[in-house]
Amino acid sequence: MKIAKLDCPVHTLDSRLLLPAGKELTSEVLDELIATNKDTPYQVLSFLEHGTVYQDILRLIQKPPYHVIFDGLKKTYALNLMKKISFIPPILESLDLFEERDFYTYRHSLAVFAMSTIMAQDLLEKSEDWIMEIMAGTIHDLGKICVPPKILKKEDPLTAAEKRILQHHTLAGFVLLCYYLKDRRSFAAQVAKEHHERRDESGYPLGISLSDRMVEIIAACDVYDALLSPRPFRPTPYDNRTALEEIIEMAKEGKLSWEVVQTLVSNNRKDRPHFQECKVSTEKRGTPPEDNLYGVIVKRDMEKEITCPNCHGFCIKRESYKEGVEYISYECSSCRKEFDKDDLLNIEMGKYFET
Repeated sequence: MKIAKLDCPVHTLDSRLLLPAGKELTSEVLDELIATNKDTPYQVLSFLEHGTVYQDILRLIQKPPYHVIFDGLKKTYALNLMKKISFIPPILESLDLFEERDFYTYRHSLAVFAMSTIMAQDLLEKSEDWIMEIMAGTIHDLGKICVPPKILKKEDPLTAAEKRILQHHTLAGFVLLCYYLKDRRSFAAQVAKEHHERRDESGYPLGISLSDRMVEIIAACDVYDALLSPRPFRPTPYDNRTALEEIIEMAKEGKLSWEVVQTLVSNNRKDRPHFQECKVSTEKRGTPPEDNLYGVIVKRDMEKEITCPNCHGFCIKRESYKEGVEYISYECSSCRKEFDKDDLLNIEMGKYFET
């Protein structure tokens, strides 16, 4: 079993450090963290009655293409189920922060939550366990409170370090939800950690196979709404047809299951065929936005920009070969400390968390 390791620190909204960068998330570490919060009492509050959540969800599902998905009984069913969802104050406060400072993440969280209710109704057996599982869609991105806003809102391509920091939101969310929900086996914490994993093990943070159906539903809804929404790195959103084609391509590549993708496509059709009878075309006729910078990473010659992490002296690049393999390291001309590219990457990442 792979053990996750934090690239960056995890902190609460009030800037209290929970775990530092470099900490391995073993069961012992998580249990010790949870123990520090076990005696903290939390009031449970209605999600739909919090702030403008109910009105914001109504506005969201009345706009294309969601107006097709949430028509008639589907809308009634989804809203009735949402009324059963409750959260503790720290989680609601995090959503408030997103609403104020990063409205995309706030709206996206509501969209993934709403879509998950519809998809789960079609794909999962009827069970009250849905209530606890579906609510995880709302807080799958909770870990973004640990990502600097300048990265979340960056319009230019990310550097390798910035990409790593952005991906940190999965493990940060996992830690935060283990802590707040006082349970390292919490399904919501699992969703936070795994919603960017894929069935073919091509995702992150661990590169494991996505096997839980509910997590996969939330992962598919996450991708779908992200494509439909304008983003800082892609001001023009995908049209609905092209967004669906991108997700169909993920099924072709083995990243998502065909059943989940068929269900998504079925809910976009007015006749609403059963997902098992929904015929999905693999022909691509849509056109992705031209201004899309997603996945574009800036290659930065970091050794010219970063000084020695030990004494801040000038660094000299060293190239050597060990058993026929090129090895690049950097040596400080002052203290003679040696470090490699991973060290440089960690140094650049660390600059975002300096106090």
